[in-house]
Amino acid sequence: MNCRHCKTPLKNTFLDLGFSPPSNDYISFDDLSKHEVYYPLKVGVCENCWLVQTYDYSKAEELFRDDYAYFSSTSSTWLKHAKDYCEMITNKLKLDAASFVIEVASNDGYLLKNFVESKIPCLGIEPTVGTAIASEKLGIPVLKQFFGLQLGNELADTNRQADLIIGNNVYAHVPDINDFTAGLKAALKPNGTITLEFPHLLKLIEFTQFDTVYHEHYSYHSLYTVNTIFESCGLRVFDVEELSTHGGSLRVYGCHIDDPREVSKKVLEIFGKEEANGLRKLSTYSNFQNKADLIKNNLLSFLIKQKQDGKKVAAYGAAAKGNTLLNYAGVKPDLLSFVCDAAPSKQGKYLPGVHIPIKHPDTMMSEKPDWVLILPWNLADEVINQMKSVRDWNGKFVTAVPELTER
Repeated sequence: MNCRHCKTPLKNTFLDLGFSPPSNDYISFDDLSKHEVYYPLKVGVCENCWLVQTYDYSKAEELFRDDYAYFSSTSSTWLKHAKDYCEMITNKLKLDAASFVIEVASNDGYLLKNFVESKIPCLGIEPTVGTAIASEKLGIPVLKQFFGLQLGNELADTNRQADLIIGNNVYAHVPDINDFTAGLKAALKPNGTITLEFPHLLKLIEFTQFDTVYHEHYSYHSLYTVNTIFESCGLRVFDVEELSTHGGSLRVYGCHIDDPREVSKKVLEIFGKEEANGLRKLSTYSNFQNKADLIKNNLLSFLIKQKQDGKKVAAYGAAAKGNTLLNYAGVKPDLLSFVCDAAPSKQGKYLPGVHIPIKHPDTMMSEKPDWVLILPWNLADEVINQMKSVRDWNGKFVTAVPELTER
C-alpha cells in the first residue's frame, strides 16, 4: 500500500490489532448465528509525510451504512461542547443571517441546530441516512452524500460556498484525504474559515490510546501532517487550539493559502512540541505495540480475577473504542456480562465480534454489578455522574486506558 497523502510506499507498521469486525456493526439477535465480516486492523506510518494510517482492507460504503448507529446527541458533554463552539465561532467570525455555514459529517444535527436557533443559514452533509433524517427533523437542510472535491465543486457552482466549514471528528474517517481536502477548498469562500477537530496523534501515543484505532478511522493526525496536506491543496493552517475532548484533540483553523491572516504563535508552538516528542522519527512509533499489549493483558487479568472471585463485571458505553479494546483482548460475555448504552439505536443489539448484549442503562440498577468498566474513558466523569447510584450497592467504576484505574 502507498501513503494516502504522498503516495510513498507504506513500509513501517505502527500497530497491529489482528482481525476485527467494523466497530459500529452492532448485531441483532437474529444475526448472531450468521456470518460476520472481519478485516485486518493494522496501522502504518509514512516516513515521508508522517501520516499514520490504516492499511486498506475495507470501503467507506461498507462502514458508513444507512443504519450507522452513532448518534452524537446521546452525550451531554458533546452537546455542550458543540453549543460552546457555536457561540464562540459566531462571535469570532461575526456570523449572521447573511452568512452561510456548512458542516461536513453533520450526524444528527447535534451542532447545526445551534445555528438554526440563531437564524444563521446552514447546510449539513451526512451520508448515513438514519442520522441525516434525525437532523432534518430539527429543521436542518442536509445533503445525504459523501463529501469530496466533486461535491465541493457542485456547491461552488451553485453559489453555496461557505463562510465557515466545520468538520468535527470526520478528518480521520476519510479514505481519500487529498480529495476531501480539495473539496474543502472548493466549497470555501475567498475569505472563509475552516475548523476541523480531530484527536491529536501526540496524545494517542503519549497515553497509549490504541482503542481509538478502528476501521472507520483511516488516519491519525499531527498538526504538521494536517498542515502539509492543507498546503498541497491550496489551504493552510493559521491557528490551532488544544482541546480535552477524546483524550486530547486539536481544533485547527484553516484558510486559503493566500489569505492575509497571520500564522499564530500557537501553531508554531505545537509544531515544536510535536518535533520535540519525535513525531517525525520512526523510533517514536516502534514501541507502541508493546504498550497496547500491556493494557490488553492487564484488563484480561483484572476480568479473570473478578470471575474467579465470584464478582460480576458489566460495562457502560457501547462505543467504537470499546469494541476495539474488547475484540483485541478477546473478552466475551463470560467475563463481561452486558454493556449499557443510552442510545436506543444500540439497545437490544450485541457488540460486534464479542457478542456482548447491549442493554438500557436501567439494567445496571436491577443487575447491580460489582464493577462497571467504562469503555468510553474520555467520558468517564459524565458516565460516573449519570450512574452514581452504582455506589449505593458499593459498586465500583474502572477504566482500562491508558492504564487500569479504579475511578
